[in-house]
Amino acid sequence: MKTLLLTNEYPPTIYGGAGVHVDYLSRGLAKHIDVEVRAFGDQDVLAGNPTVRGFGLDASGYTCPKPLRSAFGAVQRCLDFNTTNIDADVVHCHTWYAHLGGIFAKQNYGIPLVITVHSLEPLRPWKREQLGGGYDFTCWIERTALEMADAVIAVSEGTRDDILRLFNVAPERVPIIYNGIDLEEYRRTEARGALERFGIDARQPYVLFVGRIARQKGIIHLVNAIKNFDPGFQVVLCAGAPDTPEIAAEMQAAVAAAQAVRPGVIWIEEMVDTKTKIELYSHAAVFVCPSIYEPFGIINLEAMACETPVVASAVGGIREVVVDGETGTLVPLDQMAESPFEPRDPARFARDLADAVNALMRDPARREAYGRAGRRRAEAMFGWDAIAKRTVELYATLVR
Repeated sequence: MKTLLLTNEYPPTIYGGAGVHVDYLSRGLAKHIDVEVRAFGDQDVLAGNPTVRGFGLDASGYTCPKPLRSAFGAVQRCLDFNTTNIDADVVHCHTWYAHLGGIFAKQNYGIPLVITVHSLEPLRPWKREQLGGGYDFTCWIERTALEMADAVIAVSEGTRDDILRLFNVAPERVPIIYNGIDLEEYRRTEARGALERFGIDARQPYVLFVGRIARQKGIIHLVNAIKNFDPGFQVVLCAGAPDTPEIAAEMQAAVAAAQAVRPGVIWIEEMVDTKTKIELYSHAAVFVCPSIYEPFGIINLEAMACETPVVASAVGGIREVVVDGETGTLVPLDQMAESPFEPRDPARFARDLADAVNALMRDPARREAYGRAGRRRAEAMFGWDAIAKRTVELYATLVR
C-alpha cells in the first residue's frame, strides 16, 4: 500500500504544529508502507522512503490584492500536485492549503481521501485579518473537502465534537487519532547553549512560551499577565512568525510595556529549531500555553516530554493532553457566547494565568512532580509508532 501526503509545511519549512505532525507521521508510516509527500516548497528527496517533492510557485504575475495571494497560490499548487501523476492508493491531506489537491485526487484518480483536522476555519475568524475575502474561500474549501472525505481524522475528542457540530459528516467517518511526540528526540537535556545565546540567566528560573504570534495562541494575554507575575524569575517569549503586521505591532507594544515594568523579560523573535526548543523546554521552570483555540496543542506535549510542568488554558484538545493537578494547571477560559474566540474578560484571564504561574513558581516540589508525571503521560499515550499503526489500519479499511 502507498499513501500520498499533501501538505503546505514540510521540513525544512515548518512554522506550526501541522508541519511537525506531517514530518513525524510520514516517517512513522514509512516503517509500514510506501509514503510520498508533496509539499509547498523546493524539497527534493526522491530516493528512500518517504519520498518528498516540493512544488514552488511563481506569483510574480499576480495582480490580485496581497491577502488573496496565499489562497490562489494554494489552488495553483494543488493543481500541480495532481498534474504530476499519482500512483498512491490513498491521499491524505493536512490543512486547508492542501485540501483542494485531495479533492482533485479523489475525483480524478479514484482513490480514497483522508483529512487530518489540525484546526477548523469557522473557529478561526481572526484569519480574515490575514486573508480578507480569501477567508470565505478557505472555509468553502474546508467544508467541501471534509464533507466528501472518506475519513476525517480528529486529533482530539474536542476536535471531533467540533467537526460533528459544524459539518455534515457521519460520525463513523470521524475517528480520533491523537497527535504524537518523538520520545527519543524530545527528552530533557543538560545542554545550555541556547540559554547563553539568547541571554537567559541560567542561575535564575524562567517561565517559557513557545509559539507563533497569532490570535489563536493567546500570546498577547500572556504578555499582559506579566505585570502580575511575582518577582524573582525571568520570562522567555520564544515567539515569531506574526500572522499580520497588526498583531506584530501589538506584540511589540505589549512586550515593551512589560519590559518597562519588569526586568528579565526576554523576547526571542524567531521560530527556533528543534534542538533549541528542547533546550528551552528542559530548563524552564514552567511552560505556559495561553491559547484561546487549540485542537490539540502539541507544544504542551513537547514540554511534558522534556519534564516541564505546564500552565495552559482549558480549551479544546489541551484538556486531553494536560491533566490538571497532575502534569500541570489548567486555567478556565470564560468565553463570550456571541464570539467564542476571546475571553469575556481579558484582564481577568491574564490575572488567572498569572495566579497559576505564581502558584507553581512558589512550589518547586510540585513543579518537579508535575514534570515527572508529564513525561510518564507522554510515554504512555503519545508515541508516534502507535499513531502511525492506527493510521495505516484506517487506510486499509478504506482501500479495501
